[in-house]
Amino acid sequence: MSSKLESTLTRAWLRRGPLALALLPLALIFRLLAAVRVLLYRLGIKKSERLPVPVIVVGNIFIGGTGKTPLTIWLAESLRGAGMRPGVISRGHGGAESAAREVTPQSDAREVGDEPLLIAARAGCPVVVGRKRAEAGRALLAAHPEVDVLITDDGLQHYALGRDLEIVLFDGRGVGNGWLLPAGPLREPPSRRRDFTVVNAPEITPQLARSVGGQAFRMQLAGDFAEPLNRPEACLPLARLQGRRIVAAAGIGNPGRFFAMLRGAGLSFRELPLPDHHDFLDRPFDGVDADVILITEKDAVKCRQLNNLKDDPRLWVVPVTARIDPALAEQIVEKCRGRSTA
Repeated sequence: MSSKLESTLTRAWLRRGPLALALLPLALIFRLLAAVRVLLYRLGIKKSERLPVPVIVVGNIFIGGTGKTPLTIWLAESLRGAGMRPGVISRGHGGAESAAREVTPQSDAREVGDEPLLIAARAGCPVVVGRKRAEAGRALLAAHPEVDVLITDDGLQHYALGRDLEIVLFDGRGVGNGWLLPAGPLREPPSRRRDFTVVNAPEITPQLARSVGGQAFRMQLAGDFAEPLNRPEACLPLARLQGRRIVAAAGIGNPGRFFAMLRGAGLSFRELPLPDHHDFLDRPFDGVDADVILITEKDAVKCRQLNNLKDDPRLWVVPVTARIDPALAEQIVEKCRGRSTA
């Protein structure tokens, strides 16, 4: 039932049809409440805590997956390449704990969340999760005093934490029908201020650029090879998998983007879209007749921790890397060193 409702709303959010129009009065109330909340922080009635190092927020206003985790990993690597020492804080979607706790590659995904676990494995920097981002930031800096910049993964609307830079990420869907929840897919108006705009899409058309507003940097997610779930050393170019019976499964916010990337690599396969942050406890692969099941890195961190999946020879992971104009990283580093307050 939940999946059908989500699918119906997702389709409705891409145009201004009857369902979206019917929900528009609720969207206007949502917009008013969101504006009042922002105003309370600006007037100081609700307090926003500043941390002693620059804070970069990576987030989106379009509900669902736009590629924040690969962007966060790219940003951490870019900052480290510029001589900085980044750390990452996150809410930890799906995590059972509310108190701040550090994430390691060996952490349980059910306790810290799948995306922070992936970031900890890929970014090579400290990661701390917690419901209160400022508390998580303080805990990270206490444990790792060498950290001189913090990246907040998906904290755009968490105004209780002060920030120095905001990066708003979109994908090829732009702003959908341009309306706020529940009539549209947006948490905030497209006109909200930000320091940088990134669009995860094969190309940024003039229409897409106008919809997201401002100068946009294009991000592409590239996946060139696949590796067995627990034998990464046995990786193969994706083209080498042609001719096998393949199923592609994705428990991410926008499974279609993963499938499109695989088709771009010349693969033919059957699609198996799964809910975002799927826990795999329902054993979705038991009845799958395939030689190879291609999964995302985000799903892999959970599958490796399940006894019935960790040794399944059909499971192959497709790592992806964000490719973005290096000029974005240069401008971010420059602003961090100048601490231009967002």
